Amino acid sequence: VYSPKYFADIGPHVFPVAKYRLVFNKLIAEAGLPHKNFIEPQPATEAQLLQVHSRDYLQDLSHCRLTERTKYSELPLSEEIVSMFALAAGGTIRACYAALEDRWCMHLSGGFHHAFRDKAEGFCYLNDLAIAARVVQQNSRLERIAIIDCDLHQGNGTAHIFQKDASVFTFSIHQRDLYPVKQKSDLDIHLPTHVADDEYLELLQQALVQIFEQFRPELVLYQAGADPYKDDQLGSLALSFEGLQRRDELVFSTCKKAACPVAVTLGGGYACNTEDTVQIHFNTCKAAIEAFAE
Repeated sequence: VYSPKYFADIGPHVFPVAKYRLVFNKLIAEAGLPHKNFIEPQPATEAQLLQVHSRDYLQDLSHCRLTERTKYSELPLSEEIVSMFALAAGGTIRACYAALEDRWCMHLSGGFHHAFRDKAEGFCYLNDLAIAARVVQQNSRLERIAIIDCDLHQGNGTAHIFQKDASVFTFSIHQRDLYPVKQKSDLDIHLPTHVADDEYLELLQQALVQIFEQFRPELVLYQAGADPYKDDQLGSLALSFEGLQRRDELVFSTCKKAACPVAVTLGGGYACNTEDTVQIHFNTCKAAIEAFAE
């Protein structure tokens, strides 16, 4: 799932919004994917957004109002930016439906997991993961959805939204001593600084076994953040390109073995060299293609 409209002018910023286009171009040029393999999303509707977010908060966004609900964002607030987030939410919804049809789907955006029901936080205005889970639950009658969040930062908004909902299992493996203020997921792994490939992968594998044996999800939303990378500007984990690719392969092989569809969002990525972030996201796409090729 991809749209050339996954872009907005956010000014000088650590968030490389151009990465969506760069990953798309790399998939065309280096993976040889035809354009027919890409799905153009539609913006999430107001009714879909209201599955998660409050009406007052959505009205603040639609009018670009700086209020108690919007002021904690670390992005500017403009009509163009809000439209990009609504489109990304629609993209994650579409990716979930495509995964249910075809076992897996990559969304070349999404993963805005810091947005709460009634407030913005971090670089997130609309929580597309939560919105997609709610919409798909309602329309596909799924009883168990798991959100597997492997971003550098805890998915605090997602965790808070689903804290009292046993039908959505939230899991986050993230750096401990780092933004944000932590919420309680169903399963959290709080990593100290400088954790590298082998320790990370061992802990992730143990968590995946627990999730799939005890919860048995019917759909996984996988937040494949590029920011646990050793040269990311915003964190202090120490995963390599290879370690991150092995992480992706582990998630995909686990989903495949369990015959559980998986929809993937890109999440964060703030490497000193944006090309590194793009390469990590590209490797995630390749891992999915190879895992489900058979």
